[in-house]
Amino acid sequence: MLALLSDTLEPKRANVATLAGKSTLNRLERAPQAGDRRYHKSTKRRWKRCSTGKAARLFKELSYRTLDSWSRPRRVVAKGRNPRFIVTSLSTEAIAGQELYEKVYCARGEMENRIKECQLDLFADRTSASSMHAKQLRLWFSALAGVLMEHVRRLALKGTELANATAGSIRLKLLRIGAVVRVSVRRITIALASACPLKDVFTLAHGRLRRAAA
Repeated sequence: MLALLSDTLEPKRANVATLAGKSTLNRLERAPQAGDRRYHKSTKRRWKRCSTGKAARLFKELSYRTLDSWSRPRRVVAKGRNPRFIVTSLSTEAIAGQELYEKVYCARGEMENRIKECQLDLFADRTSASSMHAKQLRLWFSALAGVLMEHVRRLALKGTELANATAGSIRLKLLRIGAVVRVSVRRITIALASACPLKDVFTLAHGRLRRAAA
């Protein structure tokens, strides 16, 4: 597979290998680095009900100030039922409370999900190496894998059943599948099983990625 990809990729710089195998990457991780350092360790209230198609959400806004630690009152957006409180410096003219919760606060929570995905599915928490350099390099590899997975979701899997899948599901269902690789003098062929459950998704994703790279 690496040999096949090497024939279709061009390195950005001269005298650089097109693709490095795991042994080369392992040597890079263990390479000594010069200068490797060690690091130590109120008054206004307004209720608003909005319908989301599920249970109704209740939003309330108020102006709040602590007894002595805050220099001035601050805007607080509160959501009922499963309570959430957002303290913000943004005015109501700049952004409404519902929009602040759904577009800003929830987006922050979604980013935390992506961080967790990188840790659990792409091994960003694999920091058992002894040197800080090796740990940092491992984290870079995991971050790069996360970026590639996001591009696969956005460019290749849009509209498919894997469009919102986690990196772990994409690895399991789309990447870690059995195939027969035949190498001859003229070509390399890859044969997937005809019973592959997601062969249509694989074919669609493959075509989209080829067009994007063209």
